[in-house]
Amino acid sequence: MKPHRTDAVSLTFGLLFLVIAGWWAVSQVVTLHLPALGWTVAGGLILFGAVGLLGAISSGRREQPVAAPVAASARVESTPGDLPPEMHASIVQELLDDPATRFESEQKRTEPEAEK
Repeated sequence: MKPHRTDAVSLTFGLLFLVIAGWWAVSQVVTLHLPALGWTVAGGLILFGAVGLLGAISSGRREQPVAAPVAASARVESTPGDLPPEMHASIVQELLDDPATRFESEQKRTEPEAEK
């Protein structure tokens, strides 16, 4: 069976259930007249101490091997669509230009031709 990580929440609730069941069993046999709040605080402190102890014991066992770094291979891709870099740059520049100014400049170029 493959060992797995300890689930702290399940462990805490399991221990809490055992403490409550044990408390009930002891109270059926032994009758002590002590303040309820004092017992609750004492039980809570004992429970927190036990959980802390279990956490300290189990944390020393977790030695996970560090994976060796993997060398990345860098590859430069060619220009998309097999366009020469100059043409690709001009297309990108056209896309970045403001369409309103491009329309005005085209209108100015076509107006003198229309008058001729």
